[in-house]
Amino acid sequence: MGDIVHAMVALQYIKKGNPNIKIDWIVEQGFAQVLEHNPHIDKVLPVNLKAIKTDKLTFFREIKKIKTYAKNNYDLVIDAQGLIKSSITAKLLGKKIAGFSKESIREGVASYFYNHKVEIAYEANAIERNVKVLSEPLKMEITKEDILSKEPFLYFNKDKKLPIDISNYIVFVVGASVENKIYPKEKFAEIAKRLNEKTVVIWANEYEKGVAEYLAEKLPNIIVSPKLNLNELKQLIANSRLVIGGDTGPTHMAWGLNIPSVTIFGNTPEDRNTYLTPINKVVKSNSEVDALKLNKSDFSIRKISTHKIILLAKGFLNA
Repeated sequence: MGDIVHAMVALQYIKKGNPNIKIDWIVEQGFAQVLEHNPHIDKVLPVNLKAIKTDKLTFFREIKKIKTYAKNNYDLVIDAQGLIKSSITAKLLGKKIAGFSKESIREGVASYFYNHKVEIAYEANAIERNVKVLSEPLKMEITKEDILSKEPFLYFNKDKKLPIDISNYIVFVVGASVENKIYPKEKFAEIAKRLNEKTVVIWANEYEKGVAEYLAEKLPNIIVSPKLNLNELKQLIANSRLVIGGDTGPTHMAWGLNIPSVTIFGNTPEDRNTYLTPINKVVKSNSEVDALKLNKSDFSIRKISTHKIILLAKGFLNA
């Protein structure tokens, strides 16, 4: 989800430079709602390539679906993911394909499917990488200044009420896709106690729900969110005062919505995985990180003191 958010920032500038361009976005169906209601996207077209890992017969169904999408006769297909599966999907969708060069992606073989190859270091900032691969094939340039002055680009139905009636709150993102990107629940409790703000804890699985319930038992200012879909999550974050969480999709949503955030980094590179702004800050552990080879045994995020997180949070909340 974070990769999708990082790439979406380019859309407002592509549409501004090419008002008549039509943009469809092929996306894993589990993340399709991240793209919904975006005025810069004409069609959100879901695929379910992840299902192939557990059900090989799904392969044929998804290939058929992609070939159906190809009937839209695309003038250009851009693969912003740079994986073998995404490059094959791009090849099935059209003849003119752009993507990263062999030296610019983790799965270098994918570049053989592209006609236009974009050069940028793999360890470069992920947002700048995505912006370049989406804009260069269109003979456009999106600058750092453009990225910093972006309009919020995650959209939702404002007429639809959230399944939680709340206002004047902050959000905790307590989970992540891998264990060593998760900040300890005891330290989240300390932050919540010191800030003493109405705090909504979001969750997407049983572990995260358990953390939310643990925090709610400890502190009266904690509210356990109901399970939200991604459109509801966008709305919850858009209406919040601050988001605190690890290097994961919902925390990156705050950046995409121009909401203040503190992102906590351990074994992942903060200079690559986010964009610092006056309202979006990071706290990083002391461990050294190689973006080309992440250390799976690095759990240094657990050692990060709450002090700096609290100071940054109070600065935003008292501004």
